[in-house]
Amino acid sequence: MVKPLLLPKFKLNGEAFSSAESLKDRANYFVLKGKGDEIAIGKFILEWLNDNDFITVKTSGSTGIPKNIILQKEHVFNSAEATVNHFDLKENTKALLCLSSEYIAGKMMLVRAMTAGWDLHTVAPEKNPLENIDADFDFTAMVPYQVFHSLADLYKVKKLIIGGGAVPWKLEKKLQKCETHIFATYGMTETISHIAVRPLNGKEKSAVFSALPKVNFSQSENGCLQIHAPEISEETVATNDVVELISPTSFKFLGRIDNVINSGGTKVHPETVEEKLSIHINLPFFITSEKDGALGERVILIIESEKQLKVEDYSEAFTTLSAYEKPKRIYTLSKFIYTETGKIKRAEVLKNLK
Repeated sequence: MVKPLLLPKFKLNGEAFSSAESLKDRANYFVLKGKGDEIAIGKFILEWLNDNDFITVKTSGSTGIPKNIILQKEHVFNSAEATVNHFDLKENTKALLCLSSEYIAGKMMLVRAMTAGWDLHTVAPEKNPLENIDADFDFTAMVPYQVFHSLADLYKVKKLIIGGGAVPWKLEKKLQKCETHIFATYGMTETISHIAVRPLNGKEKSAVFSALPKVNFSQSENGCLQIHAPEISEETVATNDVVELISPTSFKFLGRIDNVINSGGTKVHPETVEEKLSIHINLPFFITSEKDGALGERVILIIESEKQLKVEDYSEAFTTLSAYEKPKRIYTLSKFIYTETGKIKRAEVLKNLK
């Protein structure tokens, strides 16, 4: 690989490095004596700077069993470069890493910083990473849970990308008052983090995801998104995400095909229903289905709560839904099961209902 894995301008927590070897020394220190996510940061820096032409990344496991996948360093570099160019994040960009470096999103923050010569600062991947920081940043990435708990501190960041899960409508509404330029991202481990973004606030706010440079889209016969991105994947990436294709470079996300509910012959996308309900329900929840003698499948609502709840408790919220979208029953569990990145493990939660 001829592309530079490290630029001299790169700084980590204010420390500059005269060579790759000096950065490796710091990484080794993190591995041996680091605390919390410093160990993962150190391990990944060493992996990025080794002689292999690939890295190994594990998926989050939110939609299946977690697995390790191999990514070519050249493709990883290209992904980082696309983000840097799209958001105009040149040398000396002051950025904050507040995601776990065990997963692709955190690893990509490190790669962008090393290959573009950023001034990168790291904090533990906690729910409000900005709370105790007396500094401003040009760029950071968070998951929705972190953004929700960081609303009072987002003024410290100029540009923010949100990934790792859908942005609830209730949260999106709160972001309209922020001066920070905020974007939802679409991507997965197999696409080396995001390959499309949509502005969540400001004049450019949109419900449509737009592709990063050198990325194109098509649809399969069942309406699922197919990603053509030769710079990051030699093969077409087939997804299980049903979309409305606006153009070869833009789409609206509707939901996952394996979540689609066929109720009385009408297709219901749980993600669409969840978005409508998110403004009314303050507890963790999700939409799924159960068998029904008349409809085939009927929509049900699963809520994380110690209390037993009934459909009547949310009758006002359900007025925003169509007849087939309305949950016919509510189930509660005292505690959901989550991935390390904060996504609900729906299949495992449902097992606990039986």
